[in-house]
This record gives sequence, C-alpha cells and structure tokens, in this order.
Amino acid sequence: MHKVAFIGTGIMGAPIAGHLMDAGYSLTVYNRTPLKAQPLVDRGAVLASSPAEAAAEADVVFTMVGYPEDVEELYLAGDGLLTSTKPGCVLIDLTTSSPSLARDIAEAAQVDGRFAFDCPVTGGEAGAIAGTLTAIVGATERDIESVRPLLETFCNRICCFGGAGKGQSAKLANQVALASSMVGMADALSFAEQSGLDLEQTREMIMGGTGASGAMDTLAPKALSGDWKPGFMVKHFIKDIGLALQEAEEREIALPGADTAFTLYDMLDAIGGGSLGTQAITLLYQEEAEAVAAGLDWSLYTAQHEHEEGCGCGHDHDHGDHECCHGEGHHHDGDHCCGHHGE
Repeated sequence: MHKVAFIGTGIMGAPIAGHLMDAGYSLTVYNRTPLKAQPLVDRGAVLASSPAEAAAEADVVFTMVGYPEDVEELYLAGDGLLTSTKPGCVLIDLTTSSPSLARDIAEAAQVDGRFAFDCPVTGGEAGAIAGTLTAIVGATERDIESVRPLLETFCNRICCFGGAGKGQSAKLANQVALASSMVGMADALSFAEQSGLDLEQTREMIMGGTGASGAMDTLAPKALSGDWKPGFMVKHFIKDIGLALQEAEEREIALPGADTAFTLYDMLDAIGGGSLGTQAITLLYQEEAEAVAAGLDWSLYTAQHEHEEGCGCGHDHDHGDHECCHGEGHHHDGDHCCGHHGE
C-alpha cells in the first residue's frame, strides 16, 4: 500500500504526515486551511481541494480533525469518505472522538466494502514530531496487520483493544487520568509557591517520588517558564474530557477528578485561553497581571457569571452538565474557584 491520503494537517497531523513521507509513502493531503499543509507540499505531497479528492485513489486514508461532528461529516456525509474512497480502502481515524461514532463508522464501512477503525494517539506534539506516539486502536492485531508498517512510522507503541470504538474509550480513559494529573500539577505548584519554595526544586523532588506524572514531567517546566504554546490546545482537551464525562454519565459512573478538571479548563476557555496549551491551567492560580500578560481577560468570566444565576461555568445544568466550582458547599466571597480574585 503506497498511496496514502492524510486529512487534517494541524499541530499533530502535519508531523505525522511528514513521517509517512519520510518512510517513502506517496502522500496526498487536505486541510481546511491550505497554508498549514504547505510545508508538506514543499516536500513533495500533493495538495487536494477536498477530502473526497484527496482520498479518491488512496489505499489508506488517515484523518485527524478537531471534533466528533467533524469526523461524522467527513465520513458519513453524502460525499464523505465512505463513498468517495475505492473499495478495499483502509480508513484510520486518529481523532479523539466518540466511541459510538467510531462504531457507526466501522459498521458503515464494512457494508460499503471498506475497513475503518478508530486509532486515537497520545504523546502530544512532541511525540508527533519525534515519531514516538502511542496508537490506541479499536481493532485487533490481525485487523491492522496490513497497515502496521504505516503506524510504526510515527508510533513506537501500538495498543490494540479489539473492537470498534474501544480505541476511543481507551483514549478517553487516558484523558481522564491526564485531567486529574493536570489539576494535581497546578495545585502542587501553587501550594509550593505560596509556601515560599523554589518551584523547580520542588518539581524535581516530586518527580523522584510517587507524585510524579507526565504533566509534572513535561508540562510543568513549560508553565514555570511562561511558555503557553499549545502542544495540545485547551479547547481540544475540553472536548476530550467532555466526551469522557458524557460516556460516564451514560454508564452512571462518577468521575469527580475529570469533572473538576472540566470546570477549570472551561473557565480558562471562557477567559480567552482556549487556544493555549493545557499547561495554561496554572494561570488560573496566578495574579491577574500574569493572566493578562498571557492574553487572558477575567472580565469575560465576570460578565458571563453575572448573566447566569448561581453558576459561572457557562453550561446548562438543566441538561445534565457537570456541577461547577461554585456549587453547594463552597464559599468564595467573590473569588474564582482556584483562589484568584477577579477584581
């Protein structure tokens, strides 16, 4: 299989596509913003004007887009990939999306003589650039045998969970773990700072013990240096945590750690941090001047809060959304949930 299409050449998609090219695969690419695909075109990739055009002659199609609704339109629309690809084509969705949608796509693909499976990845931008991602596959080892060499161009670990949608469920479990560790990292750094400790020394101490985490290892240094560039955007992390909470609600499972993280990241998004890296959660604990310097605006949250009775999280609780940080049992005296006073 040498003809490959790659749809979605963003922060992670572009370096992944680059590894496929490095391995000698002929690549056709599509991105809604063509400029983002230009570096790949400069290296020899063919730029298509639509997803259907990109995928028409491909043996394998990779997709990596933003949200489940994007995935649904891309695959299941009238001119979507299930109809615009040739029979026998393998379609691999790298997006973190809905398990039920992944199952629907896999079933529809089988009917149409294609093979589609969910394959979200973890490892962030750094892993995509280094080619060391972990692939989380909603299929069996045997199912992916023909495309394993392609996955190995950008992954150093491939975990097969055996069935459609299970890759997405496993990735959401990863995001639930990450959500709590991000809050733990931010809490720990704030506690250390308020205790007058050297933050880098504290971080190194934590990394040598049971409090160690990926967040403390790779993202805390960025936060300490004031680097808010996204390896993974806040708005996409909100999407992932929201998907996990939705799945948990359907199974009547409580995820208090993920719920807390959702509230904090939702607040960060509300004040203008949606396009920052996830390490920007630490800005919620800082003085307002530091948040402003990073491009945040607490007045946006204050204005929103004033228009919502009893809640500033921006979600409709009448439709089953999470409890926000201003919920029963917490008294803030005008402060935001992490101790920052907006005035």
